[in-house]
This record gives sequence, C-alpha cells and structure tokens, in this order.
Amino acid sequence: MLLPVLAILLGLALLVWSSDRFVDGASGIARSLGLSPLIIGITIVGLGTSAPEMLVAAIASFQGNASLGVGNAIGSNIANIALILGVTALVAPVVISSGLIRLELPILLAGMVFGLLLILDNYLSLADGLLLLLALGVVMGILLYDAIHVKPSDVLVEELADEVNLEMPLRTAIFWFSVGLIVLLISARMLVWGAVDVAQAFGISDLVIGLTIVAIGTSLPELAASIASARKGESDIAVGNVIGSNLFNLFGVMSLPGIIAPSALPAEVLQRDYPLMLALTVALFFMAFKFRPSSRNRRIHAVEGLALLAVFIGYQTWLFMGSQA
Repeated sequence: MLLPVLAILLGLALLVWSSDRFVDGASGIARSLGLSPLIIGITIVGLGTSAPEMLVAAIASFQGNASLGVGNAIGSNIANIALILGVTALVAPVVISSGLIRLELPILLAGMVFGLLLILDNYLSLADGLLLLLALGVVMGILLYDAIHVKPSDVLVEELADEVNLEMPLRTAIFWFSVGLIVLLISARMLVWGAVDVAQAFGISDLVIGLTIVAIGTSLPELAASIASARKGESDIAVGNVIGSNLFNLFGVMSLPGIIAPSALPAEVLQRDYPLMLALTVALFFMAFKFRPSSRNRRIHAVEGLALLAVFIGYQTWLFMGSQA
C-alpha cells in the first residue's frame, strides 16, 4: 500500500511541476512563431493548466478506468468553485470587473446544461465526446474573437497577456516543452496507477477516487495561483482561471473518456455529482452578477466564500461516508 500512496504523492507533485514547464515552453514556442500574448494566454495557457486533468483522463480511459477520468473532470470543477473560490474569497473579496468573465460565465452555464443533455441516458458515447470537443473549439473561438475585437482593453485581457513569458529563447522553449510533456505523461501514469491501486485496496470506486484525491490534487496549482492573485488585487485572474479551467474540464477532459472508451456512467454521476457541479455554477453566476448595474457590487465576499467552502467540505464528507457504506 505504501508504494501506491507514494506514487500518488509523487505523481501529483510532478504533475504540478511539469505542467508549468510545459506551459512555459509551449508559450515560448508560440511567441517565437509570431502568436500574440493574448492568443497564447487564452488558448495555450488555458489548455496547459488543464493538461494534468486531460492526461489523467486519457490514461485512465485507455486502461479501462473511464469513470476515474469523468470523476476527475467533475470533481475538479466542483473543487475550482467551492474550494478555490471559497478559500480565495476568505483571503480577500473577489471582485469581478472583467467583461470577458461576464461572457465566460453564461457560456459555462450553457455548457453545463449542454453536457447534461448529452449524458441523460447515463452513457458517455463517442458522439458525446466528439460533440464536447467540438464545443470546446467553438467556445475558444468565441472568447478569442471577443477578446481581440470587442474587449481588447479589458482588465483580464491585459492580465492574461502579461502572464505569458515572452523572454524565453526558442531553444530553451523547445527544451522545457519536451521535458514538461515527458514528465507530464510519466507523472499522470504514476498518479492513475496509484489511485486505481488505492481504490481497489479500500473497495472505493474509480469515480470517487477521481472526485476526491485526483480532483483535489490536480486543482492545487489553481488554488495557490488564485490566492496569490487575490493578494495582489488581481482577483479577475483568479476567477478567470477558475472559469477557464472549468470550461476545459467540461469540454476537453469530459470528452476524452467518451472518445477513448465509451461506456455507461455510474448512476451517482447524474444523481449526485453533476447536479452539484451545475448548482455551484448557477450559484457563481448569481454571485458574479447579482443583477446590479454597478461593477463594484460584482464581488464574492467572505460570507459567500465560507458558504462555498462549507459545501465543499460537506460534499467530500458525503463521498467519504458513501464509500464506507
């Protein structure tokens, strides 16, 4: 049992490290090819931050553990809103002033409903996976067009561009891209092996392991980044990271089990997990908009953050108690 646990811990640590190297390298290569910092920030950086979840879902699906990948996607989205934004709001009020975020949130909510309609038959098929992947491409196109042509001076657009490392030489970028990708693959494989072994040893389903250990672990980098952004007064980046990550998880990560290993979904997905993910997204929508015209009122306060955190703790307790039954 010690070896699988060590594989989980080391796998998570290497995932965090290698995803950063992968993003830096990919951003450096893209910049050398002439792409603008804005395009890199929205596409490559967004994709890179979800690379751990995508690789975990892909490897788990190839090994016949598609439920782990589904649990990772849904669990990461739940953790992003309830844990990350909850804790961030306790550190500092999360102000939402970016027009790009106010476009992303309705898209995310509509995407949640779209995804629900696809899996109402309790089956994630190849067609479902392809539709989700197509939706990801459409959404990225909408966000890019809006950022370039409609809101080029938006605060989040400017912050996203500033996040991109523009000083990396091409040779160095290729090196870190290659190292990051190789270590990502190895660490994702380690994490999946350890998680499946622990699940089997304790009689826990792949779904629950994906919703708990794997989802929380792959969300830790976003938690650290969001807290740091809130302390610097850049809470739009914190919210933008969460919403962007949720979009990639919903469309990109959820699509992979359907494309690689179409299968029936555990009943709990529709009875417990997906409804909570949808409810948290609706709650975030109301917290962000509150139907007030003044942008200063569009913020998540400590009380709301505490409520989100309480929901996350309650949900994890529910999963733990259910796995012991």
